Amino acid sequence: MPSRPMIGYTHVTKSFGPLRAVDALSLDIAEGEFLAIVGRSGSGKTTLLRLANRLIEADGGSITVEGEDVRNIDPVALRRRIGYVFQSGGLFPHLSVADNIGITPKLLGAPAAEIAARVDELIELVQLERAAHRDRLPEALSGGQRQRVGVARALAARPRIVLMDEPFGALDPLTRDALGEDFRELHRRLGLTTVMITHDMTEAILLADRIAVMRSGKLLAQGTPAELSDSSDAYVLELLRTPRRQVERLNALLPQGGAA
Repeated sequence: MPSRPMIGYTHVTKSFGPLRAVDALSLDIAEGEFLAIVGRSGSGKTTLLRLANRLIEADGGSITVEGEDVRNIDPVALRRRIGYVFQSGGLFPHLSVADNIGITPKLLGAPAAEIAARVDELIELVQLERAAHRDRLPEALSGGQRQRVGVARALAARPRIVLMDEPFGALDPLTRDALGEDFRELHRRLGLTTVMITHDMTEAILLADRIAVMRSGKLLAQGTPAELSDSSDAYVLELLRTPRRQVERLNALLPQGGAA
């Protein structure tokens, strides 16, 4: 791992009233890494993600992005440097697909012709048909198409970091699987650093290089799926048991062999 992480959390704390959502947590995310953060609802995952781009402010500790303390970066400028994908896509309902994708370059003052070219490039990158989707409103899209537009919008300003909050959680299983694989390929091809929150341990194992497990605001464990399998923590082992049980049940129910 490089000496300077792409994102670094050092003894970070965040409370909401009496609730300590993030509790003295330290975590480094390397350049080019795909990190999944897992844990039950209320474990502090989304809070941790939003601290990185100053959607919320930490109470204590320090957070760095590309080696720079986020407290020294203008919050708006910081957010434009970091792509963010919401669970529902988070698209502006009254803007077309093209205008949703082009909004950050427009705010950054890019020329109209450059924005149009970037929008066309991104629509194709996320595997949507340009002629069919460019001028549509979000309500005319399927859930999977909306998420693809959300990914395209997050990539519009060529960020090196993408944060994803349950990005595929509301999608049907087939769409979710396809979109996860497609984003993993984009992550590799574009050289991104990706941090993804998911409740789905199978998704985390299949997509991420490394998994961070949170519980009650603390970092319980981190490592590759194989490293987590060696954990002695009961909660970590419980998380890993779920995908294993699913595989066992599927193998029992499905006939062996057949088409790959």
